[in-house]
Amino acid sequence: MTDREPDDYEFSEGQGFEDPYDEFDLDPPELDVDPDKVDPIDSRALTDMLDERNLASEQVDAEELLDVALSYMQINRFEQAADAFERVAQFAEDDRIEQEAWVNKGAAHAELEEYDMAIGAYQEAIDVDGSSEHAATAETNLAYALWEFGRTEEALEHAERAVEIDERFAEAWYNRGFFLLERGLAEDALNAFDNAIRLGHRNTMILEEKARALEEMGEFDRAEEIAEEAEEMREDAEADLVDQQQQQQLE
Repeated sequence: MTDREPDDYEFSEGQGFEDPYDEFDLDPPELDVDPDKVDPIDSRALTDMLDERNLASEQVDAEELLDVALSYMQINRFEQAADAFERVAQFAEDDRIEQEAWVNKGAAHAELEEYDMAIGAYQEAIDVDGSSEHAATAETNLAYALWEFGRTEEALEHAERAVEIDERFAEAWYNRGFFLLERGLAEDALNAFDNAIRLGHRNTMILEEKARALEEMGEFDRAEEIAEEAEEMREDAEADLVDQQQQQQLE
C-alpha cells in the first residue's frame, strides 16, 4: 500500500439524492411557465420569474420549487440549483423543507468547489433545527466543506456532532473515522469505520481507509487482507461497468 494525500480522499457528502430524480419539470402551476418562451436550462429562468411576479410565500409551492432545484442537480447545473434552493428556503413555510433546501444548496456549492458558500448554507440548515435528520446530514457535509476550505481543526467537531444527532448515519461514521485517522487516532478511527460498515456503508474507499488504520496500528496482515478485499471490490465494479456499457451498445 502507498500513502495517500488528503487531496486524494473522497469524502462522504451525506445521504445525497434519490436516483432517479422526479421528472424534470419547470412548469409548476404556481409559476405558469410557457416552455415555448423559457429555455428549460436557462440559469436565471426560475429566479427571474419569481422576481418579476413578486410572489408572496403563500402563492408558491415550495415543494414544487424543490423538485425543480433537484432537477437542476440531476443535470449537473449546480449554479442554477444553488439559486433555486435559496429561493425554496426563502419561500418555504415548513421548516423541514427550508432545512432540506439549505442542505442541498450547500451540496450544490460543494460541487462547484465554493466551499465558503457551502459552509454558510450548511450552517443555515443547522440553525433551522439542530437535531433533525437533515441536521445530521448538514453537520457531516459541513465537516467535509470545512476540511476542503482548510479549517481542518473544526472538521472533526462537526463530524462528531453528526454522529451524536443520528447514531445510525453510516456516512457520518465514515467521515468521523477519516478525521480521527488524520489526527493519528487509528484505533478510534477503526471503530468508526467498523460502525459505518455495520450500518451498510461498505465500499472500496472505506476499506482502504480501514486498511490504512490497521497499518498505523501495526496490524499489517489484517491491513493487507482488507486492502486485497478493496482491490477485488474495485475490479468487480469495473467489470460490471464494462458489462453495462457492452449491453447498452447491443441495445
